[in-house]
Amino acid sequence: MGRVTLNDVSARAGVSRATASLVVRGSERISPATTERVRAAMVELGYVYDRRAAMLRASRSMTIGVIVPEIRNPYLGEMIMAIEATLHGEGLTVLVGHSHDQSERESQLLSTMVERHVDGLLLQPAQDLTREQVDRYTKSTETPLVMMMRYIDEQDNYVGPDNEAAGLILGEHLRTLGARSVTLVGGPRKSSARQGRIAGLRAGLGTAVEFDSGEATALPTNYTDTGERAMAHVFDQGKVPDVVVGYSDVVTMGMYAEIYRRGLTPGRDVAVASFDDVPMASWLAPPLTSVATWPNRVGKAAAELLLARIADGAAPPERIEFEPALRLRASTLSWGRRSRG
Repeated sequence: MGRVTLNDVSARAGVSRATASLVVRGSERISPATTERVRAAMVELGYVYDRRAAMLRASRSMTIGVIVPEIRNPYLGEMIMAIEATLHGEGLTVLVGHSHDQSERESQLLSTMVERHVDGLLLQPAQDLTREQVDRYTKSTETPLVMMMRYIDEQDNYVGPDNEAAGLILGEHLRTLGARSVTLVGGPRKSSARQGRIAGLRAGLGTAVEFDSGEATALPTNYTDTGERAMAHVFDQGKVPDVVVGYSDVVTMGMYAEIYRRGLTPGRDVAVASFDDVPMASWLAPPLTSVATWPNRVGKAAAELLLARIADGAAPPERIEFEPALRLRASTLSWGRRSRG
């Protein structure tokens, strides 16, 4: 017998060639029973999928590039898993790179992925990445691109939380607690996400609450050690505000460590709040008040929007922003009860 083809597999399984092709590419649109029948036929006949030939026929690599600042952050981990699950259902493979929030490294990753002919890119831009740097690699190659969590300008295809709304609902909550001073801690200084949260916090707190946007603690990395250093800087200024707001939950975990190191207790001596609402937020002691910004929804929607742009590159830019939700816990509520008592 000569080389086994997909026609042989489909005939043995009693399905169309198109159905067999979808099973081979991992599509979730085929029923489990049919999928199992096709896979059994593949094993029985010794069929091996020639992905390289399929890519040449389709003029596609069947790969998607995903670039984020880091992969330690549990929020980004959940988002990437949602991206991978969505694209896997379409027979696509995900290539992940992390930029350390450095535009030079991100440019290198963009170049590398475009050179490998990815079918599209999902990008969380580094805080100082420019439009020229992005266009250099995507415009000339007509590589579809969707921004996630941050954007460069309003003309980007973008999926993420409504960061200004997130800041607004948190600011309103802190104002109702009776807070007189609030400081934002950490986060990449130039990112659109941080600027949106600052704008929302200012609006929610109102003019009667002293607000420090924390420019001195806005550091290029966004992880626990950043939170420790940033919180130490706040303490070293000699005046601790009523409330410290972490840029993200992982930053705030480091802030908790520094607060305890100074002999104080979060939620009692200083109110603490944050953004993202990753699962660990509710496990901290005390549990952390945080604004949910939906990593699974963002990842799934970003992947779906990119698939749409691959299918129709001429469509106008689209922005998808998810409404945040405030999760109230003891890190602010305990302080609020004490302050009113």
